[in-house]
Amino acid sequence: MRVVVVEDEIRIREGIEGLLEMMGEDYEFAGSAENGKTGLELIQKEQPDIVITDIRMPDMSGLEMLQEIRAQGNSVKTVVLSAYSEFEYARQAMRLGVTEYLLKPVSVDEFSRAMDAMKTKIQKERSVQPKALGTLEQIMSAILYGQLELDKSLEEYLTGQYDIQPDHTIVEVCIYLGNQYKDKVKRVQKEWENLLKAKGDLHFGMVQADYEQTLMIAIYQFQNIQELERRIQCWLLQKADRLEIGSVGWVEAKGIKSLKTAFDTLYQYMDWNLTLGRDVLIAYPKILQVQTSVCVYPIELENRLKTELCLGNMEQVKKIAQKFYKYFSGGKLYTPKDIKECYIRFIWAVINITKEINLLDYVNLNQQEILDKVMGAMLFQELEGAVEGLFGQICLEEEQEDGTAHLTVRRMKSMIHEFYQSGITLDEIALKLNVTPEYLSMQFHKEVGETYSSYMKNYRVGKAKELLVGTQMKQYEIARQVGYTDSKYFGRVFRECTGYSPAEFRKTYK
Repeated sequence: MRVVVVEDEIRIREGIEGLLEMMGEDYEFAGSAENGKTGLELIQKEQPDIVITDIRMPDMSGLEMLQEIRAQGNSVKTVVLSAYSEFEYARQAMRLGVTEYLLKPVSVDEFSRAMDAMKTKIQKERSVQPKALGTLEQIMSAILYGQLELDKSLEEYLTGQYDIQPDHTIVEVCIYLGNQYKDKVKRVQKEWENLLKAKGDLHFGMVQADYEQTLMIAIYQFQNIQELERRIQCWLLQKADRLEIGSVGWVEAKGIKSLKTAFDTLYQYMDWNLTLGRDVLIAYPKILQVQTSVCVYPIELENRLKTELCLGNMEQVKKIAQKFYKYFSGGKLYTPKDIKECYIRFIWAVINITKEINLLDYVNLNQQEILDKVMGAMLFQELEGAVEGLFGQICLEEEQEDGTAHLTVRRMKSMIHEFYQSGITLDEIALKLNVTPEYLSMQFHKEVGETYSSYMKNYRVGKAKELLVGTQMKQYEIARQVGYTDSKYFGRVFRECTGYSPAEFRKTYK
């Protein structure tokens, strides 16, 4: 596999080249470029099998480069490098046919996984031998995977054998099954065959798109296209629950040569069942006209979740998570993008708080995998699975294996970190943790080496230092931000802890 790297940071380019060398003879480094403009020229020259590109680069971005590549008819496989903050960019890249992206900083394991996935897909496509194709399903499969050009002789064969005219409209019905694909695809295919054959006036072919975990049905002869769409919608309403169908979409291809383009276009909208429900047919381009509401993130659920995590109450945590899941099915319509961004924010809140109180093996946490699951989710159970998978990694043992950091103390520190701005008291923390203030104070001093009031004061001062150096906020604003209503008193406390006034500290360290 010949690989081109387009990345403006030289260290990342060199690092990827080194990783490719480590992966052996299956991968050949074909060159690198520092922006999309020179990358486009390099790709046109080298014709690689795989392109690895950053999203944001000078002169021409990775997205602009991908758009130009696709406009030229080049279907080269692409791996995109992105950051969590670039969620929307990564989503746009997915609409350009990108199926693999890596979260910076890139890990060796994730890089290997992405490259192997690309290699598997390329090898599968190359294994198709157009000359050996005979059945309609084989021809459709080859067209769908971009391995068969529709020349005049093939057009004549399809016309003579199946009465498929080159300019006939073909309806594609796509059934996405997710991780249930292997178990259900044959049963679902049989059900749809029985349905369509019962109508008598329909002719169709079926393709199992394993990589996309989707069954694609191409209906090429029908009496009335509006009536056909109505039939399928009605049947879906009747059968979706029994078959546990994930997401069903509809798109019209202008001739069999457009089969792949239509499939790729529809596939990127298959996650709209998150909004509409799995018993609603996702019809493109009608889906573009759906009116949605502004999605307001349920911050109150996040705050309650943090509190219960600090208390170690996983039963309540899971109840809150269930309320979070139901929040998006309360009657309002939100875009899939907004729903996924809410899930990412919710997941990152869990990661951050459990990391803070040492309930999560953060070092070995595969954040890329979690982000992949959310970004690629087309079903609510896939989104919920990402959350539940994270919950499964939370450790609530009373003590860590090394015997340090008593759980009660960790929870107390976490609550201080969470509520230091509002001035939570020792008595309030003790009440939440269901222990006496005396016991809590003694245990905290024993393990931390300082009193509650001292720890709170030093933590507030530490936050104030960050604001003094990192912002232009005034002293009274910083005082309020870290929990002091009196800015003069805040100044005295700050000098007592640091030896500087806030103004002197800012002048010295900014």
